[in-house]
Parts: sequence; C-alpha cells; structure tokens
Amino acid sequence: MPLHPQAQALRERRAQAGTPPLYSLTPAQARAADLADIRSAAGTPEPVAAVEEHRIPGPGGELALRLYRPEPAGRPLPALLYLFGGGWTLGSPDTSDAICRRLTNAVGCVTASVGYRLAPEHPFPAAVHDCRAAARWLAGNADALGVDPARLAVGGDSAGGNLTAALTLLARDEGGPALRHQLLVYPNTDHRAVAAAPPERHDDPLLFNRRSVAWYWGHYLADPADGDHPYASPLRAPSLAGLPPATVITAEYDPLCEEGEHYADALRAAGVPVESRRFAGMPHGFFAMTGVLDAAGEAQRYAAERLREALR
Repeated sequence: MPLHPQAQALRERRAQAGTPPLYSLTPAQARAADLADIRSAAGTPEPVAAVEEHRIPGPGGELALRLYRPEPAGRPLPALLYLFGGGWTLGSPDTSDAICRRLTNAVGCVTASVGYRLAPEHPFPAAVHDCRAAARWLAGNADALGVDPARLAVGGDSAGGNLTAALTLLARDEGGPALRHQLLVYPNTDHRAVAAAPPERHDDPLLFNRRSVAWYWGHYLADPADGDHPYASPLRAPSLAGLPPATVITAEYDPLCEEGEHYADALRAAGVPVESRRFAGMPHGFFAMTGVLDAAGEAQRYAAERLREALR
C-alpha cells in the first residue's frame, strides 16, 4: 500500500522544514537531532511509579542503567531489558524513555534501559558486551531489585533489535542469563542485506533509507569483515536453535523490513516459536512516534500483549 497518510504528512513536514538526513551530519550533530526528533514525535511520556538511575559495572567501565517500575517495590515482578535504537551510533536511555514508560505500565514489568557504548568511538562488539553486562546485572541482582530472574525478557528497536538478537545468541552460547522472550522491532539482522537490494529501492532522503543503513554500519564496524560475525549479523549465525520465543515487528516502508522478516522465518525454521507482524504503510522508526502515528500506539500495545503473555 502507499505510505500511510499520517506518515506522508510527517514526511511533508520534514520537507517543508528542510530537515537534513542524519547521515549528512557528524555523529555529535546527529545525536542531538535524533533525540529532539524522537521527543517531538513521542507524545507525552506516561508517568510510572518510580524511575531509578543506577551505575553498573561494564567491560569498559561503568554504565548508566535506568530502571522503571510500574508499582512500588514489593512483590517480585518480571523484567524487560529494553535496548534503544540509533544505529549503534546515536541514542541513550533518553531515546527510548517514552517507549520504556509505556511498556512498563502495559506489561506490568520492571523495565531497564542501559546506556551502552556508541560507535564510532566504541565499535562492534562493545555494545553487545555492554548489553550482556546489563542482562547479567539484572539477573544477578534480582532479589535486591524486586525482579523475578525466571521472567526476564529482552527487546529493542532497530539497532536495539539487532543487539537483542545478538544478546540472545550470546546468552545461549554462554549458558545464561536465562531469557524468556525477545522483542525485535525492525531489527538489523544482516549487514549485507540492504546493499544487495535493487539500488532504486528505499532511496527517499526524507525517510530512513539505504544510505542511512550504510552510514550506521560504517560507524559500527571497524572492519567490514566483522559484519559477518553472528553477533553483528544474527541472520548469519550457523544455528538459531535454542533461542527464546520471539515477537518480530517490521514496517513496510523500511529498508530493514525484509531482513527482519527473513530472521523471523529463520527462527521458525530452527524451531523457535515466533509471531511476526508487518505494519503496512509505515516507515522505519514509527514504533517511537506515538504522538503522531496511530500505528505506533497499536504496535506498542501489540508488543506489550506479547510480552505480558510471555512473562506470566
């Protein structure tokens, strides 16, 4: 179908404002512009019972970790580690703040967001290892945090979806921590996928496009050969067997749509329970735009339903 009218209106506002593509900016400029754009489209952040700021040990030094609670600390609750998007180059816990608040309330879980290290200053696999440290910290401090370690899920959008997939592979390969479910929102799963697509596809400079994808991978991979590692390109893993059940969300007008759906198919072929849903007429990034796109709220409610069922 054509671009959804609400998404088309968003595209037209960008055209009228002369909004430059993020890939035309320096990483520092793009980080500020990305956060401002996300905040302007996210709507009013929902209140939660409590927000806590923690500092946790990481492989390269301390990491910031933000914890959201749906109710005062008391009975053990399930937990979600949510990994923000931004092409491994942009983002922070502030980027996913509105998403984490909504999921915390809708799922009834404690949600954690970790400030993993960004590229190009810290290329692959720094972010993967930081996310592993956050998952281990949540599981290892479950009693003190009021978290049920047997009900831990991981999720994320875009690069956060990629890191989610990588973390589940790493946890499987290393024997923990145990993860109950994975939420993959338009994830990057193969660094070669978009480059192999016809060049005329996904070329709109007013939307996330093939040049955006190349810009992010170029920052994340210090050596292009690193992209073949399964923790960078999970679709290239020799086996996906034994991974936690998955929810995969994709967007029709997204250069990552097909590779996200191919990953869902590969998980199914490996015997992993998967439910996937494509949102018609939507561009990349729509999941965070609850203030301007009705489909964003629908997608977040769908994700929350899947997580709530998985974490019972």
